[in-house]
This record gives sequence, structure tokens and C-alpha cells, in this order.
Amino acid sequence: MKQFLFTALLWLAFFSPAKSQQLKSPNGKFVMEFSLQNDGTPSYNLNYKSKAVVKPSKLGLELKDDKKSLLNDFTVVATKTATFDENWKPVWGEVASIRNHYNELAVTLNQKETDRQIVIRFRLFDDGLGFRYEFPSQKNLTYFVIKEERTQFAMTGDHTAFWIPGDYDTQEYDYTTSKLSEIRGLSEKAKTANVSQTSFSTTGVQTALMLKTTDGLYINLHEAALINYSCMHLNLDDKNMIFESWLTPDAKGDKGYMQAPSHSPWRTIIISDDAREILASKMTLNLNDPSKIEDTSWIKPVKYVGVWWEMITGKSSWAYTDDFPTVQLGISDFSKAKPNGKHGATTANVKKYIDFAAKNGFDAVLVEGWNEGWEDWFGHSKDYVFDFLTPYPDFDVKGLHEYAKSKGIKMIMHHETSGSVRNYERHLDKAYQFMKDNGYDAVKSGYVGSIIENGGNHYNQFMNNHYQYAIEKAADYKIMVNAHEAVRPTGICRTYPNLIGNEAARGTEYQSFGGSKPNHVTVLPFTRLVGGPMDYTPGIFEMDLSKLKPDNHSHVNSTLANQLALYVTMYSPLQMAADLPENYDRFADAFQFIKDVAIDWTDSKYLEAEPGQYVTVARKAKVTNNWFIGNVNGDNSRTSTIKFDFLEKGKKYIATIYADAKDAHYKTNPQAYTIRKMTVTNKSKLAQLSAPGGGYAISIIEIKK
Repeated sequence: MKQFLFTALLWLAFFSPAKSQQLKSPNGKFVMEFSLQNDGTPSYNLNYKSKAVVKPSKLGLELKDDKKSLLNDFTVVATKTATFDENWKPVWGEVASIRNHYNELAVTLNQKETDRQIVIRFRLFDDGLGFRYEFPSQKNLTYFVIKEERTQFAMTGDHTAFWIPGDYDTQEYDYTTSKLSEIRGLSEKAKTANVSQTSFSTTGVQTALMLKTTDGLYINLHEAALINYSCMHLNLDDKNMIFESWLTPDAKGDKGYMQAPSHSPWRTIIISDDAREILASKMTLNLNDPSKIEDTSWIKPVKYVGVWWEMITGKSSWAYTDDFPTVQLGISDFSKAKPNGKHGATTANVKKYIDFAAKNGFDAVLVEGWNEGWEDWFGHSKDYVFDFLTPYPDFDVKGLHEYAKSKGIKMIMHHETSGSVRNYERHLDKAYQFMKDNGYDAVKSGYVGSIIENGGNHYNQFMNNHYQYAIEKAADYKIMVNAHEAVRPTGICRTYPNLIGNEAARGTEYQSFGGSKPNHVTVLPFTRLVGGPMDYTPGIFEMDLSKLKPDNHSHVNSTLANQLALYVTMYSPLQMAADLPENYDRFADAFQFIKDVAIDWTDSKYLEAEPGQYVTVARKAKVTNNWFIGNVNGDNSRTSTIKFDFLEKGKKYIATIYADAKDAHYKTNPQAYTIRKMTVTNKSKLAQLSAPGGGYAISIIEIKK
């Protein structure tokens, strides 16, 4: 069902600049007001249930090398309102159908001195506001360079924030919880070392930013449809509690090269007095265009294992040999090199993973370190690092393809660019064709290290255009993409559903690099996952990593039950069982949940939620209609209380509950868990203990008569 209603209202010379325009959400709970200040500066404010959420906030863009920026001196020459209502079906997702319902106000502004026009378009949903700048085709605004976007979000108080430091290169930080007024004092402490990072301000933070007011209102600030534009961060004026947009620059400090007609991404504000509704919001997806891929039958959710964790923990290596002080592809002769005995991507080792995947019902196997060049791939600003085509001598591409095919297993390719995007684009067509020729339908791409070309950062316009180019080129070859170290997602997976995963946050690998906070996974659904699914790589059962490599003294800050729950709470159509096969064999009864849990859903219910403390989610699987529940808990032990009222009336189900034992603790007793079964109906209730850093997972299967 799709419904359109358009109303055009025009004011010309007699329009009063002081007069404001109101826009209400379809349910009437939100009211957005647009107005021009006395100097012609655009401004908006937002109320929810008659309470101010965003105070009057300025809008506009500062231009480079221009006598007049797009900041003030505007008059309103036209306004146009519209209502839109549709239901659309995602290729994969948390639900089978999504409603896209909003009221819209488009305000056309003319700058008197320059006779230039811009349009500010607002869309108000029942869960929040999205707005963007549009630049129509016109003779007085053709090519222009953005020095800075001056979008403001004026807060109503000193809210609690769940934040990571503003950075042009990485989002791989643990979250800090503090008052807005405390960000400046905590900014240095909140930073942790990364191979590439560029912070810009002591009050800069990244989106998606989660906030909570003293009266219990939840606010999420982010952006949607980030295409051909720089990633937006937020810089806080902590005297007045006003956030202002701060775009990622290139090496020259420029923040956007624009040509009209064009537009910015959407700036988004999701709001509710119920934290569960923040998690359930589909506003970010709705602000993206429908799928541009007509035939999506080749896009399939994937549950996989892989040659990865053994390298992350130091048990194995990506590199094949220790013989070469430097490597030059086409010159270094790997056929004559001595293997180092630590290489993980060997034909024999990969076959073990293929056998394990086939035995346990997985779809695919990822292999990292299969291609020449890993001996000399990082830290040298090399342009020609990998060719994405040439395997090491101990990796039989064709033989493994045939072996995997005989077992019904797909292979996932790994492309690490080492920040040399020119080199990646140079090889992209051949690399994707090589994948298709050898049975690879999905690629995990990586951008570790500083970006070489243009002296740029990971999140500027140039790089965002590269990520988009790789996704669209992959679609031409019917290849699914899982991009790591790329810009955090903004709902583009609706338009290009072959983007089945991203990293763009602190994932499980950091548990091997010193650990993450035990409440990390209770924050990510409110922040990183607002823009799209994350390849978090859960399922670690051995928490003491010295048992994999004696000199790795890191500890996974999670209970085993918490790791199971992540398959439900950290939504993704791409889910990895990340641990070593032998660790799953040790805990075969718990591993059963990972084997059973679905990765594509027809319905999702958020049962409990509080950022930084706990998240409990129930999801209904496609095809089988089985339900799965996941609960992840933060630092403190608590009892989770849920109802099963989402189950169909009149039916009985067997619930298998994988839970923390009474003495479980993420640090001291992480592998203590219990498994029990019980019969449930839609009238049943459950009170379940969740340990510190713990949780529980439940599979629910109907009892057939």
C-alpha cells in the first residue's frame, strides 16, 4: 500500500520571515517548527509530547573561497508539504515488512544578496525527524566547496551520553558514559590506541550518539544515506549544550566538493520515552532509497566459520614466510621461500574448517591470509600491496573450491587493502571476476592503516565514494560485501542490500587486544547498529586467550551465555561462529544454540532495554517460524523478567534456555552455564538471572500435535 498527499503553499514577496512553519508527525506526538531568525538564518526546533527536545537550532553551510556562505540572509520563497505512507519488504532484516510513514515539509530559501536557492527538506516520522539540504540546479550555485556544515542540535540540558571520541579514522573505541559537561575532561581517557586515528576536538563525539535526559527521554543523533559527502561528527559547545556538525576533511581541509543539483545526507533525530522503541526504529532505513538491485535472489544471509580467530589471537599468522625483508609482487618468489610453519590459510587447515562447517550446518568459510603479500603489508605506504589474485603456494584455490562445493559450502573471500584504495580499484574487476570463477559469492574487505591516496582519512568524501563504488561494482558481479574499517553505516543497505555487513566499531577482535568493557554489547545496539548490521564476530567460548597463545594475556570480558545471546541481540544477516572448532567441540551442548539460531527474521520484539545496562530481544525466524531470545547484561548482576505474550495463542512450545550459572561472572567464572527445557505458552513468564557481563539465550520451538 502506497499513499501520497501533496499540498503546495506558496509565499512570495509578501512572506513574513518571522513567521514559522509547523510540521506534525502522523501520530501528532512530534511537532517540528521551522523559522528564519531576524538576519535570515534558518532555524528549527523539535517538541515531543509537548516537551522541548531540541531547542531552536541554526542550519546552514559555510563555503570555502566564497564571499557569501549559505548561512543567513535568506527569505522563504516557497513551502511544500506532503504525506507519504507505504509498506516495503526488505531483502533481509529484523522484520518481514517495514512501514514508511511520514509528513514532509520542504522549504525553499533564496539568499537575497547572491540570488542562490537551497531547499531544506524535513520528514517527521512517528519515531523522529530527518532533514537534509538540497541544492537545485541554478546559474548562481553550480560548483562549490564546503568548508563546514553548521547544523546544530541544541539540547535542553546536561544529558547523559553514551559516546566515543570524535575521530576521522576509527570507531573502534569502548563507549564512555557521562554527562555532556564531562566529555571534555574525559576525552583523552576515552581514547585507546589504534593503527590509524585522527581526533579533532576535546568535545568531539561520533554518531550514532545515544543520549538520555534526566526525565527519561531517549535521544539518538545520527545521519542517513551518506553518499557523495563527508561523514558527520558532532562537536559540543559544552557551555550551551549545543552540538554542531563537524564533517571529515581531506588533506587540504576541504570537507565536500559539490555540484548542483545535489543534496546532503539526512540528519536524524530518533526520540522516545521507551528505550525499546529506539532499537525498533526503522527511520534510518526509511530515509534511504529503495533497492537499486532489481534481482536480489542471489543475496542470501550467511552463517559462517573461518580462519580468522586463530590469527587474531596469535596462534597462527597471515604471513606465509619469514624469508623476505620486503615483498614486491611479481618479483618476490614465494615458490622458493621457506614456510614459517605458522601460516593459517593452508589447504589442509581450510579443509578442516570446511568439514566443520558442513558437519554443523553452516553456510560458508572465511579464509584470511590466503594471498601473497602479508609479510610486508602494513605501515609502509605501499601502493601495490596485494593483487587479490595470487595465492600462497600452500593455498589451492581451485582444489578448495571443488572440495567446498562437494560439501555444500561456500567460500568467503578476504580483500585487505592496507589503505591503498587506488590499488584496490585498479584490481577490483579482476578480483571480483576471480571470485566468481572460483565460487566466492561474498567478500570481506578491509582498510587497516592510514589511507594512502590524497593523504585522506577513512571517513572523508573521497573514501565514502570509494566504499560506495566497491559496493555497486560488487553488485554488478552479484557479490555480497562485508566492509571492515569503512565508514559506519547509514542505512545504505536498503538501497544496496548486497551490503550484508560492516565492522565500523569495536568488535570481538579487541577482546584479544586487551579486552572490551563488559557492557559494550549493551551500548552497540543503541549506537552503531542504528545505521545497519555489524559483523561483530561473536561466539567465543574460550575466554582465557593464553590457552591459544601463551604470551597473549587478554581475557574475553563476557560469559559463554552472553556470547550465545549476541546472535540475537546484535542483529546481522552475516553471523560468524568465531572461535576455533575444537572449542565448540568442548562445549557441544552450548554450541547447539549457535547451530540452531536463525539469521533472517519475520518479526522482532524488544522486550527489555536500557543503554549500557541490558538488552533483551525476541525474534521470529523466517521459514521455520521458531522464536529465539537473547539477553545481554552489563556490569552488574540482575534478574531479567520477560513475558512470552508474543507467542501464538493456543499453542505450546518447548523453550531451551542457555543461561549463566549462579556463580557465573565474566572475569572469574565465564564458562559457567546451565541448560534447561520448559514448556511455554503466550501466557508464560520468565525470571532469569544474568551475571555481570552475562546473559541468556533461548530457542523456542512449537510442539506439533
